[in-house]
Amino acid sequence: MTIFYFGVKSKYFSLHLSYNINYKTGSKLKLIITMDIITKNDNNKISAFHSFLRKHNIKEFWNKYIKTSPIAALIYNLLLMFVIYNLCRIFFFLVNKSYFADITFNHFLTLLKGGLQFDISALLYTNVIYLSMQIFPFKFRRNATYQRTAKWIFIAVNSLAIIANCIDIVYFRFTNRRTTSTVFSEFQNENNLLKIIGMSIIEYWYVTLFVAFVIFILYRYYRTPRTVAKKASTLKTNIIYYSLHTLLMCGLVFVTVIGMRGGIIPPHRPITLSNANAYVNKSAETAIVLNTPFCIIRTLDKEIYKNPHYFASEEEMANVYSPEHYPLPTGEFKPLNVVIFIIESWGKEYSGFFNQHLDGGTYKGYTPFTDSLYNEGLTFKYSYSNGRKSIDAMPSILSSIPMIIEPFISTSYSVNSISSIAAVLKEKGYYSAFFHGAHNGSMGFLAYAKSAGFDDYFGLTEYGNTDLDGMWAVWDEEFLQFYADKMGELKQPFVTAVFTSTSHHPFRIPKRYEGRFPEGDQPIHKCIGYTDYAIRQFFKKMSQYEWFDNTLFVITADHTSLVTHQEYFTDLNRYSVPVLFYHPGSDLKGLQTFPVQQIDIMPSILGYLNYDKPYFAYGQDIFNTDEDDKFVVNYNGLYQLVKSDYFLQFDGEKTKSVYNYKSDILLQNNQTGKVAEQQEMEKLLKAIIQQYIVRMVEDRLMLAKP
Repeated sequence: MTIFYFGVKSKYFSLHLSYNINYKTGSKLKLIITMDIITKNDNNKISAFHSFLRKHNIKEFWNKYIKTSPIAALIYNLLLMFVIYNLCRIFFFLVNKSYFADITFNHFLTLLKGGLQFDISALLYTNVIYLSMQIFPFKFRRNATYQRTAKWIFIAVNSLAIIANCIDIVYFRFTNRRTTSTVFSEFQNENNLLKIIGMSIIEYWYVTLFVAFVIFILYRYYRTPRTVAKKASTLKTNIIYYSLHTLLMCGLVFVTVIGMRGGIIPPHRPITLSNANAYVNKSAETAIVLNTPFCIIRTLDKEIYKNPHYFASEEEMANVYSPEHYPLPTGEFKPLNVVIFIIESWGKEYSGFFNQHLDGGTYKGYTPFTDSLYNEGLTFKYSYSNGRKSIDAMPSILSSIPMIIEPFISTSYSVNSISSIAAVLKEKGYYSAFFHGAHNGSMGFLAYAKSAGFDDYFGLTEYGNTDLDGMWAVWDEEFLQFYADKMGELKQPFVTAVFTSTSHHPFRIPKRYEGRFPEGDQPIHKCIGYTDYAIRQFFKKMSQYEWFDNTLFVITADHTSLVTHQEYFTDLNRYSVPVLFYHPGSDLKGLQTFPVQQIDIMPSILGYLNYDKPYFAYGQDIFNTDEDDKFVVNYNGLYQLVKSDYFLQFDGEKTKSVYNYKSDILLQNNQTGKVAEQQEMEKLLKAIIQQYIVRMVEDRLMLAKP
């Protein structure tokens, strides 16, 4: 008895579907499919297709053709991984929700939709071996051993992809972006990676459990095509089999290439990381749209910089902006000693001095000693880093080279000839040294210091293998005392820089100080209090030197870290770090309201010393630059520019947003197209970008010697 019938007929085919109940066989429900293929010229049926398709029971068809098909298994398993990628994306969002407070449910769905093409691309790239094994038109694909091998290749490769995705669930809060291939060069010299990984597995147990869960899902629901007994084949059946499967393979290869590229529609193909900006309201949201395997694959051996040709000539570009400096000093050169502090993760939020408005005016912060120095030196209400990683800081602060797209130290351009505060002051007879309490190859700092012209490097080798924090380096208090002692031995004038370590994950302090510093709301807060105390002890010793008053101290951070208050979650304030110029006994004091950045430190030191020779720096001498001309530039998936009262975000082709960052602290009122200064800011930013890229590619990061 037929209880349901559907039929459609055209010039070329007819399709009939019906549900039939056969009472004689126990009322078993069957779905009967009849499909007739009709030729164009007459109604003769094509017997080969007709005999195959006529009246097949769905269950029989599924068991005979789908469950045994490697192609069907391939599609199913890729769909399973697609679901897992989205589970990772949702978990990423939930763990880091405080960084995306403005995202509505509908916008989140848009971000998920945007992630579709990036997930497809990543899945096809990472599974190219498995995909090849399943689509090659050979009958041994159905062999049980062959399929077991394919299964474990698929599970192993995709487990690594899952782990990479989930590492960024934690790492994002420190970098505010997805990890790229530069991670391999960033950590290539670290000798404690296994220890770091082991501790992270325990500390971030909820991520570990999630990884274990989704890998179990992958293993449990992986589908292996059912093996079938070998049948004798004839020449005719072999010709049909290999012809059809070769055509199927070619079709799948074509579809795979399209999927890897992200589509075939110009002009944005193949897709890159920047295409994620099409779906976001704020640049940090690209981390939701993207996935880590895609970001790593897309940046492997890729040309990072391409001339955007915003300006037709060097002269036209230089008229807008140039990194070449030709100072006109107003007095004699002052041979002051220069001491530069780069404090690990020293975000501005941790300071009570800059945040007296927080918590209803009750906020004290965690840096009482450094706050007292801000009252004694020149500091800035709006000061920013030029990167989000430790390896971005040294080039920015000491060579005035910002991070644009990728960290300079991690790119192939790190072999370029570069200048630095050490190399420039060497011409005035300065001795220079860099200090970092980790092992000497850590983060590539030793290599950078040598290429930048520092005379000496003092690391763990020179300090001795004692007083270690058990993870990264020497405790800050002990190493800063070592730093002060060494400077007591140096010939003057000198320029030195130190990079601290303790205020870093896993956020430990010496046991003797447990309970002494405020715990705060984040695990880093007690470390910030400890490092502030270590700096206090450093200055206590330094003040005993007779040349203390003849020294210019500069204090800043490498980048920000974990934050609590909403205003520090914005795309701009994620770069908000203190910058302090402190010359004991001088009139170099005050709190300025114009914007400054790390790359301004080197040219400003030279300006304060009345340095009189040409030099190269992407930043500005804040002491000799008109306030209206001062700017800040950094990169967060979008190019970002601060100038005057406005903060602009630019994707390389057009402006995405403009905010009055002084009055609109949370950056909620996008004024794109409504601000008179927008065109001028775009022009300046384009000149900075092109100057950076062209000079990086052409190895012109120094002035040509006359």
